[in-house]
Amino acid sequence: MKYPLASSTWDDNELKAIQSVIDKNMYTMGDSVLKFEENFAKFVGSKHCIMVNSGSSANLLAVAALFYTKTPKLKRGDEVIVPAVSWSTTYYPLYQYGLKLKFVDIDLQTLNFDLEQLKHAVTDQTKMILAVNLLGNPNDFDVIQKIIGERDIILMEDNCESMGAEYKGKQAGTFGIVGTYSTFFSHHMSTMEGGLITTNDLEIYHILISLRAHGWTRHLPKENLISNKSDEWFEESFRFLLPGYNVRPIEMSGAIGLEQLKKLPFFLENRRANAKLFIDLFQYSHDFYIQKNLDNSSWFGFSLIIKPNSSLKRGDIIKKLTDNNIDCRPIVSGDFTKNKVLEYFEYEIFGEMKNAKYLDKNGFFVGNHQFNIQEEIKFLFKILNG
Repeated sequence: MKYPLASSTWDDNELKAIQSVIDKNMYTMGDSVLKFEENFAKFVGSKHCIMVNSGSSANLLAVAALFYTKTPKLKRGDEVIVPAVSWSTTYYPLYQYGLKLKFVDIDLQTLNFDLEQLKHAVTDQTKMILAVNLLGNPNDFDVIQKIIGERDIILMEDNCESMGAEYKGKQAGTFGIVGTYSTFFSHHMSTMEGGLITTNDLEIYHILISLRAHGWTRHLPKENLISNKSDEWFEESFRFLLPGYNVRPIEMSGAIGLEQLKKLPFFLENRRANAKLFIDLFQYSHDFYIQKNLDNSSWFGFSLIIKPNSSLKRGDIIKKLTDNNIDCRPIVSGDFTKNKVLEYFEYEIFGEMKNAKYLDKNGFFVGNHQFNIQEEIKFLFKILNG
């Protein structure tokens, strides 16, 4: 038996979608991308959505947009609180825009913010909290909003690993002023490479449209909140408004996304069914902590952290899994504060990072899939208890 980390979510429908773009012979961002954006916004319950070429680019544009509102929401030197466990490109845009990162420990059960630590980390210097919904698990947004209270603190969500997750019936990724998503191969649905940004803020939406393609005005609607756009198409072709990028998706990505989005509810249903068995088997384990589902996780994967009283060693476990064709990886970045790249950052580590360090040395995760993997999960349980 093989238990891979991820698998293709495509069938003939995606191949036909690619062929439809080939038939049109127009490959750059077009009608399929626009339709996918509209449909995705409806799915998550957001007013606006733009597609980009990756979840990493989604984080970059989301951070950048907050600098270019008429009254800038962020400026260089502002403090942003981040969890100590996430992917690298959660953090890099913050560094690239001159923000000060304050790292806060994670909760060893949910793998999201340690909320008690977060409460003490927030000060009058805090300008933004970047909540990362890790491995499909939404944060406790009631507590986070209570911590923010009446203070002028922005909430942003990196939801790249948690598409389809819900907190109290509301989609993760829609609690902050902006939310980001990834459609990379191993994620909940795949355009192979791709990302999305959602927001209810019309000004930010218009800024994102400009930033996505060179910072120009060409793709903005005539009536918008950031430019006095003329009716002269020639003049507007190369008029630059913001210091933008080229992170546009190709048209095939939008066409594939339309097909994937139709399947997403079914994918999520299967992931949650797989998780139910995983929980049933491992919740009373003497050797492992598993991730606590805060509300309605979309179960990106299944994390296992060796308990302090266990005699098991991670190196031995990884070898056993590998020998039995079970793919595994570290839990995202592990403790990101251990990385040499922080030499370039302006940052503060708030407290000891006790849980992040423990996860870093004792944690790993295995894949979940959009189809039934009940036998693979039973096999995993047998190997880990053999």
